[in-house]
Amino acid sequence: MSSASSVKSDARPSTGSTRDKPANKWEAAADWTDGRLGIYSLAKANLRKIFPDHWSFMLGEIALYTFIIIILTGVYLTLFFKPSMAEVVYHGPYAPLDGIKMSEAYASTMDISFEVRGGLLIRQIHHWAAIVFVASMLVHMMRVFFTGAFRKPREINWVFGFLLLFLGMFDGFMGYSLPDDLLSGTGIRFMEGAILAVPLVGTYGQMFLFGGEFPGTDIVPRFFTIHVLLIPGVMLGLLVAHLILVFYHKHTQWAGPGKTEQNVVGMPLMPVYMAKAGGFFFLVFGMVAAMSAVATVNPIWAYGPYRPDQVSTDAQPDWYMGFSEGLIRIMPGWEIRAWGHTLNMGVFVPLMVFPLVLFAIAAYPFIEGWITGDKREHHILDRPRNAPVRTAVGAAWVSEYLILLIGGGNDLIATHLHLSINDITYFVRVGFFVIPVLVFFITKRWCLGLQRRDKEKVLHGRETGIIKRLPHGEFVEVHAQLPQDKLHKYTAHEQYEPMELPAEVDENGVKRKVGVLTKTRAKLSRGYFGEGNQIPKPTAEEHREITSGHGHH
Repeated sequence: MSSASSVKSDARPSTGSTRDKPANKWEAAADWTDGRLGIYSLAKANLRKIFPDHWSFMLGEIALYTFIIIILTGVYLTLFFKPSMAEVVYHGPYAPLDGIKMSEAYASTMDISFEVRGGLLIRQIHHWAAIVFVASMLVHMMRVFFTGAFRKPREINWVFGFLLLFLGMFDGFMGYSLPDDLLSGTGIRFMEGAILAVPLVGTYGQMFLFGGEFPGTDIVPRFFTIHVLLIPGVMLGLLVAHLILVFYHKHTQWAGPGKTEQNVVGMPLMPVYMAKAGGFFFLVFGMVAAMSAVATVNPIWAYGPYRPDQVSTDAQPDWYMGFSEGLIRIMPGWEIRAWGHTLNMGVFVPLMVFPLVLFAIAAYPFIEGWITGDKREHHILDRPRNAPVRTAVGAAWVSEYLILLIGGGNDLIATHLHLSINDITYFVRVGFFVIPVLVFFITKRWCLGLQRRDKEKVLHGRETGIIKRLPHGEFVEVHAQLPQDKLHKYTAHEQYEPMELPAEVDENGVKRKVGVLTKTRAKLSRGYFGEGNQIPKPTAEEHREITSGHGHH
């Protein structure tokens, strides 16, 4: 036998590894797994990642944790819910509905509420978590907006966040429509009417979504598939991508000593941040469970099963869809008849305005980036007062959302506050155009006033309350200089210069051609950063000149 074939069977090629022999079978299993998946090196590189510590960053965590709660409770409810519109007769423990015909979807929801152990509490947690989920996403989105955290390189992540909000709203609508009660059925009929109002394609859209004439037999099964499979799957993918980009781009942080665009000052992910995050998850879960235990939402037994010939008088969607309801309620019932067809403007116009209200805020980061022409990366957050026009735009958008929310609940406001529903409707119609403009100018002036106050603090210090008499008899208040961290906080922000158009003629006397987009950009730039739209921050020379050799200012 040749020497080449006499190699011992237990011989192993050298890997160059210096790791000791595993101490036990668990360590051996860990080494085996790590050798194939690389978990150790991946964890070592990422578990020490630094995250800044500020209360406003917790808003995104609330959205993440409520999404997890929704998934967990949704899986539980799926085990007992029957997504069918087949007709059955109810003989359950809720006596007022005994012997009433209803769909299997409604009957199974009644069983979950009254016969499944803990079913009603899980239903309430699921619904309340969805409400808090959308609310936290909206507030988190506004935090990102007002602080300028959407700037490069986070524009794509802003779009992901907006899509999560948009899909969360519609998934919530699908979810509270599944029980097939009178309230949700009214909401679905509302949606069907809006789709039918779309010219040319409305009937096709209604057929594809509802499977035929309303109410039919396919609504609940189709909504169930969309609610538990399609939209959550897309949202889960967007959420993973959103978190990956947060890790990749590193977290934004507030300006402060030692904080730059190249570093992050904070705590490591492990063990400090994970310990805090774990505790916060259970705090959020506990608060949602407490709300679910003391405040009932969507009591379907009080509405009864859906019937096309009945409408619940206090039909209201969840708050996040209330603005779409407001658009419908304040729109006059105009119609256009031509060539044998009718265009219902009272429904079609709100249906078109509905996405415009949402996508206006989604497109803003790209509009601001175009106006500023800034291609740099930004990891330091803006104080809202230091971006007066952006803050005013965001406040105007929020006011528009709220005024439409009032329109969506005009009947309840009228009955509870003893007001005329017509007066409320006309107020909302006028307010839709007027209030955002007023809020814009008030917010802008407010921000400019705060900028002036910051400038005064930097140059003259803070008031101490100590009165001093000067040799010539004048009484003045002594001001104390701000500490260095405060001075940095008030002066760390950048201020853009407004864009200037080139001269009308070049050096050869030839008239320059300036496009409409360039002129528009220059005009918007002056509106953002021109005179009267930002207060010039104090310079180091001004500070030295005022503070040198004086004990008062």
